[in-house]
Amino acid sequence: MKIVHVETILSCGKYARSKHWAETRSAIHKAVMRCAWPPGSRSFTIYPESGKKRGEGNGVVPIRDEFIKELRKLEWTIEGKAKNALGAAVGDFDAVLPTPAGPVVVEWETGNISSSHRSMNKLTLFVSTGVIAAGVLVIPSRKLYVYLTDRIGSYQELEPYVALWKSVPCEEGVLEIVVIEQDAESKDVPRIPKTTGGRAKG
Repeated sequence: MKIVHVETILSCGKYARSKHWAETRSAIHKAVMRCAWPPGSRSFTIYPESGKKRGEGNGVVPIRDEFIKELRKLEWTIEGKAKNALGAAVGDFDAVLPTPAGPVVVEWETGNISSSHRSMNKLTLFVSTGVIAAGVLVIPSRKLYVYLTDRIGSYQELEPYVALWKSVPCEEGVLEIVVIEQDAESKDVPRIPKTTGGRAKG
């Protein structure tokens, strides 16, 4: 898997300039790039078929699962919550890493564009109010999007709203969007299976 773009939405205060964030950010990116298809290969090759028709195209959740496995090795909490200043658990995130500056959280988008907007609004709110130290949304590029479950969120659909999220006041914290894309396309590889539950319907 390759990262084709990283959009920094918010970058404020000491943590954004810290060695800890630089190392954590690097670990997130490496986990993304370790995602491979077919399993066991050294690159991410997708079956080039549109996902608009039922039973066609590629699923999303198995891609995310490879990423989650990598973060689990680094002792991230999977399917976890962040804690606010009062110690109350808030939000539901794909992965959470406690840090001295507060939780770092990651969301890997597996839902439709409405789900992508909800994720970005949640992350923006939690960074701007100091609930989390950093938030990262991983989302497909349009080049990858066309081969996935129909109406999955893509960066190009979020891009018109980036200026709005960047305008939110922030004293401390980081918010980034990581845009992912396949290394290659081939009909010699199997389709990525689709699941039938949760955010991966389609």
